Amino acid sequence: MDSDLRYPIGKFERPETITDSQRRAFIDAIAETPARLAAAVAGLTPAQLDTPYRPGGWTVRQVVHHVPDSHMNAYVRWKLALTEDEPTIKPYDEARWAELGDVSATPIDTSLALLENLHKRWVLLLRSLTPSDWARKFRHPELGTMSLNQNLALYAWHGRHHVAHITSLRERNGWR
Repeated sequence: MDSDLRYPIGKFERPETITDSQRRAFIDAIAETPARLAAAVAGLTPAQLDTPYRPGGWTVRQVVHHVPDSHMNAYVRWKLALTEDEPTIKPYDEARWAELGDVSATPIDTSLALLENLHKRWVLLLRSLTPSDWARKFRHPELGTMSLNQNLALYAWHGRHHVAHITSLRERNGWR
């Protein structure tokens, strides 16, 4: 485990190129994210769900709601990149989203189901893409131009990253 609790699997490193084998592994990781997140929070008490994964960090509950928020934005960005010529996407303030009333009021099962169904659609889309589709790009106002290949790698990492926030907290606190 990385000693920086913010990055239990390390920081994301944007690849310049991706092989077909890597792409298949990234799609598989995205397909597995809903089940891994559900397993990571299985059996946690409300008090545990309201525990920050690190000092000053989000609670487990906020992390669970953040993942589908982020992945919904990613899915829309993919659809835009596949249907428009290098669109500029709109970023969102994820920290402020994590503070909205639905995060504290919505049971985590709702977000786990949302993530599961979103990923069913997203993985079907990913597995339908042609070689030329993977080179399509969008512009992020803060991060610059990103190909769908690179964004695939980012979201494969993103799911593992947040699951590791929870599993490393469970391990540190002896929550079985």
